[in-house]
Amino acid sequence: MTEQLHDVVIIGGGPAGLNAALVLGRARKDVVLIDEGKPRNRVTRETHGFLTRDGTSPSEFRRIAREQITAYPSVSFVENTAAAVAGVDGDFRITTEEGTVVRSKKLLFAVGKKDSPLDISGLADVYGKSAFVCPYCDGWELRDQPLVVIAKGAGALHLAKVIAGWSDRYAICTNGPDELTDEQRQELKDHDVPLFNSPIQRIESNEGMVRHVVLEDGAVIPCTGIFFAPKLVPGSELPAAVGCDINEGGSVVIDAFGKTSVPGIYSAGDAATEMYQAIAAASMGALAAAAINGELLNEQWNR
Repeated sequence: MTEQLHDVVIIGGGPAGLNAALVLGRARKDVVLIDEGKPRNRVTRETHGFLTRDGTSPSEFRRIAREQITAYPSVSFVENTAAAVAGVDGDFRITTEEGTVVRSKKLLFAVGKKDSPLDISGLADVYGKSAFVCPYCDGWELRDQPLVVIAKGAGALHLAKVIAGWSDRYAICTNGPDELTDEQRQELKDHDVPLFNSPIQRIESNEGMVRHVVLEDGAVIPCTGIFFAPKLVPGSELPAAVGCDINEGGSVVIDAFGKTSVPGIYSAGDAATEMYQAIAAASMGALAAAAINGELLNEQWNR
């Protein structure tokens, strides 16, 4: 018996993958979305900056999205991890960890990125509760509060400038050598930004709410919030494994409509950008879906 050839397989069920599924479902395309159910933002309590969903929890966001997508019966969900991809444009074969094989004409990677292990003692206890990576997502909740920024090099100076939009009460901890130039250090000094180079010994907190950042030199920095530069890795090795170009930041290289370097394969969301916002990911998913639909329609028209 020949396995069914679907129009599109989407790997990844975050905002990018879900919005792509919605657009493709409305375009009457036969879509299978494969997702393992472990989104990077599951540690956070709320999603922000997303019009009509500001303050909604990530789990509730996904529940509402799936509920709305079920109105389009040509979209189905597989709750598993995509383990391998083979084939070419027009007939891709995606194998899950359970051994299920799904065939599709086109493929969309919406696999996001994942956090590397948090190597600062106590950081995992506060991540998503009072320690965050995106001030646009969580800066409002920490406005005018005493904050610590954990970053080094040019990233520290960049975060210092951004955080200033929400609070002028913050210090930078570089957790070791600051990797700043003399000019950058002077710029921070000119703006009265305290700079601490000693490694961080631990973060003290109570029920997820940070109290102090304790340094190895004995300094104790009181704060009620932390922003830190995350160390991210691709959410899946599959895009690289099938030959998609990957940039130095670990993102899939795409054109303006999500097309990768491999014919028939698209990517969207955090997998293909360093702009980590849910609404941006959803927008990319919608654009990629429209491009995929256009490609399928052109192929059918010219057949």
